[in-house]
Amino acid sequence: MHSQTNRFDFLRLVFAAAVAVYHAFVLAKIAPRLQTEKYLGTAAELSIQGFFIISGALVLGSLVRSEKIGLYAEKRFRRLYPAYTVVILVPAIIALVLSGQFKAVLSYLLPNLAFLNFIEPTLPGNTKFGLFDNYAGIVNGALWTLKVEVMFYMALPIIWWVMKKLPKLQLPLILGMIIFGELWRLTFTDLIDHSYSEQLARQLPGQIGFFAIGMYMWLNLDKFKNPNLGTLLAGIVLVTLSIWQPFSPGAMAAMRPLGLALVIGWIAFSAGPALNAARYGDMSYGIYITHFPIIQACIAFGLFGSPFVGLTVSLALTLIASFALWHLVEKRALLSSSHYRRVG
Repeated sequence: MHSQTNRFDFLRLVFAAAVAVYHAFVLAKIAPRLQTEKYLGTAAELSIQGFFIISGALVLGSLVRSEKIGLYAEKRFRRLYPAYTVVILVPAIIALVLSGQFKAVLSYLLPNLAFLNFIEPTLPGNTKFGLFDNYAGIVNGALWTLKVEVMFYMALPIIWWVMKKLPKLQLPLILGMIIFGELWRLTFTDLIDHSYSEQLARQLPGQIGFFAIGMYMWLNLDKFKNPNLGTLLAGIVLVTLSIWQPFSPGAMAAMRPLGLALVIGWIAFSAGPALNAARYGDMSYGIYITHFPIIQACIAFGLFGSPFVGLTVSLALTLIASFALWHLVEKRALLSSSHYRRVG
């Protein structure tokens, strides 16, 4: 499935850019509480969910192609962890140099290297909040999705084992995951009023529906290839209803995984140019995990005194950082058989 006949790499690049632009607006308070920020926030939310859908498809393909579970785990580790480690270590080293507070830096490193970013999201520094005197000093607020990804990677072999044992129940299981994910999210957003409700709502059970519809996409690839305009329109309608929610909010929100998958499938497989976004390296992951601290640093240096200058410089630095991260770390860590090494 993962070949040059689809545009998944292009979509992931667009999704990463959308999240980066939204965070720039929020962190620099370019258009606080205005419609622009709201629209960018919706685009970022859809982009993250789109990431999960594509992960559901591609990671299931990776699991099926792996001869042993150990090879699957190795491929996931090589793809995710080396670059992630760099993104955690670099600001920690900077904070240690600036503050000299080894114990405080260590209290950041240990949970963050284990994807538990919520335990300690800040680093020491010479400002009120620590390294960054902005957004409560949070170093990298984009990393919460990595924990969700890893949890899915761990759960997928069990889910796939059940699907292989009960092939006739594959579709009911996927529908069940979508419904369960939505019920989980609604429980913590609407029924349980707790300080951690929002965080719990967006963890894996609340996002499993997007991974599940991605798995369905991989299992039913022929249904998504050669899509027509009706596929795109149906997807747009479902996504729009899930945002607008003119009827039952829960029922409408549950339509989003399918609607988003239809839109993604149409863009990925419709006729037209290949848009091989990974030709010079897969920068989407790098953009996603580096943009937040880079934007924070640009704010600290006062570059967002002019929003245009701040946006331009921060996004340019993010692109440079992701390019370097790919060629110096990510590419070197991958197996020689990796799709990204082949298309590059």
